[in-house]
Amino acid sequence: MAVPLWLSARAAGWGAALIAARTDLVLWAPIAMGLGIGGYFSWPGEPGWPEVLVLVLLGTAGLAAWILAPEAGRFPSALLVLVCFGALLAVWRAHSVAAPVLTFRYYGPVEGRVIEVDRSARDKLRITLDQLVLSGVAMEKTPARVRLTLGPGPPPEPGFRVMTTAHLQPPPGPAEPGGWDFRRMAWFARLGAVGSAQAPVLVVEPPVPGDWSLAGDRLRRSLSQAMQARMEGQAGAVAAALMTGDRSGIETATNDAMRASGLYHIVSISGLHMGMLAGFVFAAVRYGLALAGSAALCWPTKKIAAVAALIAATVYLWIAGPEVATQRAYIMTAVMLAAVLFDRRALSLRTVALAAVAVMLLRPESLTEPGFQMSFAATVGLIVMLGPWTRWAQRLPARLRPVLVPVLGLALTSVVAGVATGPVAAAQFGRVSGYGLIANMLAVPVMGVAVMPAGVIAAVLAPFGLAAPALWLMEMGTRWMIFVAGHIAALDGAQGYVVQPGPAVLPLMAVGAAVAVVGRGVVRGVAVGAIVVAAGLWLAASRPALLIASGGQAVGLMTPAGRVLSKPGAEFAVAEWLQADGDASSPATAFARIGFEGPRAQRSAVWENHVVVHLSGKAGPEAVRAVCHDGAIVILAGRAGADQDVAGCTLWDLPRLNQSGAVAYDTRRQVRVTDVPGRLRLWSLRGNRF
Repeated sequence: MAVPLWLSARAAGWGAALIAARTDLVLWAPIAMGLGIGGYFSWPGEPGWPEVLVLVLLGTAGLAAWILAPEAGRFPSALLVLVCFGALLAVWRAHSVAAPVLTFRYYGPVEGRVIEVDRSARDKLRITLDQLVLSGVAMEKTPARVRLTLGPGPPPEPGFRVMTTAHLQPPPGPAEPGGWDFRRMAWFARLGAVGSAQAPVLVVEPPVPGDWSLAGDRLRRSLSQAMQARMEGQAGAVAAALMTGDRSGIETATNDAMRASGLYHIVSISGLHMGMLAGFVFAAVRYGLALAGSAALCWPTKKIAAVAALIAATVYLWIAGPEVATQRAYIMTAVMLAAVLFDRRALSLRTVALAAVAVMLLRPESLTEPGFQMSFAATVGLIVMLGPWTRWAQRLPARLRPVLVPVLGLALTSVVAGVATGPVAAAQFGRVSGYGLIANMLAVPVMGVAVMPAGVIAAVLAPFGLAAPALWLMEMGTRWMIFVAGHIAALDGAQGYVVQPGPAVLPLMAVGAAVAVVGRGVVRGVAVGAIVVAAGLWLAASRPALLIASGGQAVGLMTPAGRVLSKPGAEFAVAEWLQADGDASSPATAFARIGFEGPRAQRSAVWENHVVVHLSGKAGPEAVRAVCHDGAIVILAGRAGADQDVAGCTLWDLPRLNQSGAVAYDTRRQVRVTDVPGRLRLWSLRGNRF
């Protein structure tokens, strides 16, 4: 049977499009790798050898087709290879960082080397230790690293070996099924336990002479303390965070104001900081060399400036520490400067694609982090906007360009970056900054024009004792940014809250946006359709009707007035629930809502014609028999007796919750648990191999 001419023509057109797409393979590479990496992290259980073998076979077949297939088949074959490679890379990375995880609660002496000092969300100083010794714990079962929240007093410096008495526990799981899993972050950070130490921290021995592994950390702390000594109050703490990455001096009130105003990205070293620093050094060196007159015409001043900027960025990375966000920012900056050295455009989609591939090669888990998603979303958005903006700016009246171009460019940059990163921030953090555009327009230019250049100048002049004027300028700039954050955060409607989307929304939206940028024709239309579908799924998202904390400390029931709590305990889990609900209320407000009643040790509520009972305290196990009837849901923050008859109810006691993790019921009483037997991941406590 003859093939219709229209179908033959359409097939020929598709073939030609696939052949042409091979020239854009570098743009598609991070998308394909990201699909593979994302597939690994979203897999319902830890992939075993059968899944790995399938990936290897598919990748091998794709590689063969990439080499041997007709021209039209090579592009999809290459994408298949990259998807399989991304998945296998994630599998390898997850196993390569494997380290022991504490499987029990520990209280006793803890000895180790300080490798990091930071501050918790509750404004408490923390230290991270490695080279650990735990009393009574075999070395092969001792975590590679632990993180301790400290009591009052100054923290020890990185590199010092210290000893204290501490409570330790395994990294906690998600607050609810499908929620953010701290265990995964801890796994890739090789963090095997977390805890607190109220006892004094004693120095056992100073840093080992000749050990340069933590020299940058010690220099960072020294520079941070020197800056805070010269600049009083939070201005010094924010300036230290900008220049050294040490955020331990920033108070909770300042952090909250920065978040509410949409300026929190300022105090976390990212592509913005690295780009500003490298850009200032690049411009200063290039224009400085131009002063050499005719000799500068013979020098490759642009490349010399790029080398100087790369050196400055490398030193900045060494001082700021090996945090993932800092490394990611450095890679992006280094790739762009390398493009200058090879006579390529520094700001292009290809450069960003190469940077994304480099980051995923080093740390595939970065794909799941908000910083990675927001950094690349903002950068791609700005590059896409750059072409149309340049053409439009040329149409402005010549007399007004010197004024309008900077002002409108800044406003447009803030709008584009906000639009690109807004959905990610809302999905990841459940918050939307109502006046973030205004705050960024007021603060970011000061940071780029005054604060970061003054920091670089101060660093150059400090050895000669001439840094005071630059530090003064830096202090004035940081005070202005804090002033803007505080006043914007105080406005009504400064911060809005949104319901957490389902697990498919953000990946679908991200892939759709990426394909819409690099795709063409019908492919671009399908990508836009995927974004629309993701938005529809987000709008239709629903929250669990009943939530149970993993330790049984709290129960949350959704009511028309919002989620009501059985108890104000389990503060972290409860705060996560309310944030995911899009509820700005505090745990105390949620506890005060009408729903649960009864004495503290036996709280009860009615849901869907069934009783929900939360038992706690010493009398809790004995009370199970009296409430376990008529299909009640009973939560016991303890262990039920072996002789208890629980046939008349659904009982969630501590042993069962220890196995399941947090529990969620939907409106149809369908149950989801965090840890499903047979579907555990490496970072699940019962899924790791130690």
